[in-house]
Amino acid sequence: VFRDGQLVSSTGRHGDLKTIRGDQIAWIDGREKSCKNIGHLISQVDLVIMRANKMVNNGKIGQYNINGRTKAMVACYPGSGSHYVKHVDNPNRDGRCITAIYYLNLQWDVKRSGGLLRIFPEGSRGDKVADIEPIFDRLLFFWSDRRNPHEVQPAYHTRYAITLWFF
Repeated sequence: VFRDGQLVSSTGRHGDLKTIRGDQIAWIDGREKSCKNIGHLISQVDLVIMRANKMVNNGKIGQYNINGRTKAMVACYPGSGSHYVKHVDNPNRDGRCITAIYYLNLQWDVKRSGGLLRIFPEGSRGDKVADIEPIFDRLLFFWSDRRNPHEVQPAYHTRYAITLWFF
């Protein structure tokens, strides 16, 4: 069910896609018979986002009216140095404002297996980064726009993640 990940771009000229993005992906809505656990995960992440969006004094998330999300993107980096170069999830302002990533990698050792997510926060000019290890049962949220360029560094073992984007 997995297919090569694609790029969100209007140019259509990318050369060898694998030099930019090496993951395999599947889109899941959570209602498939074989994906009940993914459906449960989606509902739990929805609850976190909706609660945070409606809280009093909730900072920047209060400036948004979260009203939808994508299907879940299940991603597999098959090892062998597969990676995703530095990018922004929503460069074209398509409405996505929050990225949520859930990691599925048991006993992950980033020194041996690679696959680190590196985020370059807005205004850091590369001197400050957030390095996130893709360890099992970790849930991560960040802004989908140009405030958070990020990359997946080369993975040398099979690495899994489930991503949702909220509008």
